[in-house]
Amino acid sequence: MSEGAAHTAIEDVARNSYGRLIAFLAARSGDVSGAEDALSDAFLSALVHWPERGIPAKPEAWLLHAARNRVIDAARHRQVHEASEAILQHTIEEAQAVADAKDDFPDERLKLLFICAHPAMDNAARTPLMLQTVLGVDAARVASAFLASPTAMGQRLVRAKLKIRAAGIAFSVPSPIEWNERVAFVLDAIYSAYTAGWDSLTEIGSTYHALSTDALSLGRTLVQLMPEEPEARGLLALMLHCEARKDARFSKTGEFVPLDQQDPHLWLQPLIEEAEGHLHIASGYRKLGRYQLEAAIQSIHAHRAVTGRIDWSEIVLLYEGLSRIAASIGAQVGRAVALAQADRPTLGLAALDEIPADRVKSYQPYWAARGHLLQLLARYDEAQAAFTRAASLTDDPALRAHLFKKSQTDLS
Repeated sequence: MSEGAAHTAIEDVARNSYGRLIAFLAARSGDVSGAEDALSDAFLSALVHWPERGIPAKPEAWLLHAARNRVIDAARHRQVHEASEAILQHTIEEAQAVADAKDDFPDERLKLLFICAHPAMDNAARTPLMLQTVLGVDAARVASAFLASPTAMGQRLVRAKLKIRAAGIAFSVPSPIEWNERVAFVLDAIYSAYTAGWDSLTEIGSTYHALSTDALSLGRTLVQLMPEEPEARGLLALMLHCEARKDARFSKTGEFVPLDQQDPHLWLQPLIEEAEGHLHIASGYRKLGRYQLEAAIQSIHAHRAVTGRIDWSEIVLLYEGLSRIAASIGAQVGRAVALAQADRPTLGLAALDEIPADRVKSYQPYWAARGHLLQLLARYDEAQAAFTRAASLTDDPALRAHLFKKSQTDLS
């Protein structure tokens, strides 16, 4: 067995089964950190043994067995009584039976997302915990998604895992009656996973490339699970609209292409039609939410393929609605840009100025938007400084080059 083939097999298992394996180990025992440590050790052991002995017939079972042994070893090192060791092994086996059991969830990762959205968890920790534990996103990228420092996010995740263990929060599968109180956090985790994959498209060798596809799959499965939840359809519509334009984001030479300058002929019409179908069904429930509004904004952009223009006034109204029901920096920045594009750049800049400075110092879209609006107002020196700052806040080389190029543009 070649080392390369073994490593590929290990990467496949990690990508496709990480959440399921954590569920097996953490269920009932409630020790997420211990499960993660044990599974990490099991993967390290696989890196040593699989190239020598070959890939096992059931890789997941091999890893689960190795991780289970490490949980028991850890218990011995803590001088736990033999009775406790037996209980540990019993609860792990019981957890596997729970995870294997037939239930309402058509996807194991979706099941674990709902499990991790337990109402006893702090709101600020639930979605980040799901991203790290179920979807394998590292703390630094989770921190970036939530505009927090890696250190602060790491501490938040550690506290969450300690709370699970200290409070004895059971990793049990919620009943359908509990889905509604947890679904908002599941939606946020799926969308954050999608954007993590979306943002990594230009990163050669990134382990996050598959996340967008995984998130889309989870989004479709969630709609299957909760067909009458309009926000589930809204999220799926939003991701589909973005996915439809994936091939148009960069030119043939690798240059970044802004949405309003993309060639609509490169957009995937079947995905756009699927998105519009979900939006139409969602609107029938007359229960507006964040993801429906964000998808509706993307729908207006998609309509440029038909009309050749963008209705910026309509986008302004949608952003105003979004700011009321789901206030965020992204919504505020989007509204400001839409105001400027609707021939009101002064109002747009004033809207940006209303955002507290401490909230945007590291938020790249804010500085890119500020540069654009200052450029429209012929304040070129200030625009150059804003674009330069925006460029310094992205790891995407194509976007960075685009922003530096914009900083040198004089519209006079």
